Amino acid sequence: MGSTTRREFVKKAALAATFAAPAMQIGRAQDSPNERVNVAVVGFHGRGRAHIEAFSEMKNARIVALCDVDERLFPAAVKEVEEKSGHRPDTEVDIRKLLERKDLDAVSIATPDYWHALMTIWACQAGKDVYVEKPVSFTIEEGGKMVEAARKYKRIVQAGLQSRSEGNTRAAMRLLNDGQLGKVYRSKINIVKPRGSIGHKQEASIPEGVNWDLYLGPTKYQPFNVNRFHYGWHFFWDTSTTDVGNSAVHSLDLARWGLGKKVHPVKIHSWGGVHVWDSDQQTPNVQNATFEYADGTLLDMELTNVYSPKTGAGLIYFTDKGYLQSTDDGWETAIGEFSARSGRPDVTEAGVDERVNRASFPQVEYKPGPAIVEEPVVNHFENFVACVRSRKVEDQYCDVQEGHLSAALAHQANISYRLGRQLVFDPKTERFVNDDEANQYLTREYRAPYVLPKEV
Repeated sequence: MGSTTRREFVKKAALAATFAAPAMQIGRAQDSPNERVNVAVVGFHGRGRAHIEAFSEMKNARIVALCDVDERLFPAAVKEVEEKSGHRPDTEVDIRKLLERKDLDAVSIATPDYWHALMTIWACQAGKDVYVEKPVSFTIEEGGKMVEAARKYKRIVQAGLQSRSEGNTRAAMRLLNDGQLGKVYRSKINIVKPRGSIGHKQEASIPEGVNWDLYLGPTKYQPFNVNRFHYGWHFFWDTSTTDVGNSAVHSLDLARWGLGKKVHPVKIHSWGGVHVWDSDQQTPNVQNATFEYADGTLLDMELTNVYSPKTGAGLIYFTDKGYLQSTDDGWETAIGEFSARSGRPDVTEAGVDERVNRASFPQVEYKPGPAIVEEPVVNHFENFVACVRSRKVEDQYCDVQEGHLSAALAHQANISYRLGRQLVFDPKTERFVNDDEANQYLTREYRAPYVLPKEV
């Protein structure tokens, strides 16, 4: 890189609309694993508040900076960090400036989905480790490049699919993956998360303290509208991964984990619609999907955001011996056995009593399956910090590769929904088979200078 300083390089890279890899500035967390990990939380209007709370309470982590495009959020967040940790963090609106800091070991990203990939890749190139919220990416191409960047720069990149850190869930998945309940051939998800109407909102002036251009980042520029700001971005195609990427991705991740699948499915079909509300919302509030893997294993999903008798997420795995299902208290296993019903009188046309063939009327009797022995609970954020210190990628509860495979399920479902038909996917090339129309959705158009680099 010659005589160019790292600070000068970052500035030039921003103007060039792509971040090439800077000279590696290995963080203190790798050089001295016993030292405290310095973290910056990026985006904290919603989910990011949980990031602030988690890192503030850790003895071996310190929030040294807060980053958000809405400067109105800084006073309360700074006060919260200072009260919880005794340390006053710096503030920044642009992550690119934040990544210039030599004292920063990691960034924790809770921004809108369409920002996840760029921030993660830039952080990896700057020698920082990353905790990135679900879904890790906005497109399938982005997810692949995030994995590539993590491996190239030897970074710890943890996906925010925190159900993987729950002790009883880890135990249940181990039971399935070890074959203790037989061969799993299907999983089914039912998600009910009611959401009210966002109504109709008019364009408005940009509020003071809101960096609107930076907020929009890689997506197309458009006038400020409160329906597209903060949580509202979830309901528009140019910024949303739909509620499949927002809520269902947790269950999709567990469904895939329980099926033992570390590959993409080969057939995808999704359908649904926008029901009940008359509003600005573009994305569906009812969406179903079916995924089929190369060996015939099935993953089914039903999701609704409107009125329904039950709220929450249900998950069941079907095996050749019985089933495992989620309950309000955790997980329940069952072993089934078919037995013939007692013969019953029947009357033929001739009026002669006969006994019905018992084998044609079987019933299933269930008994409790293998016990689930809960594993120790380790907070997802604590697992991330531990791996930042140890540098052991294999110890992560949800490495970015796992996050990519689960996010891709959401992306595949949304592409099928938008095209209104079943799709065929090649897991090796990560492209749809002989389908140029579907392949256009594998990436997106980026607004300069917020462009996904061709080479990470």
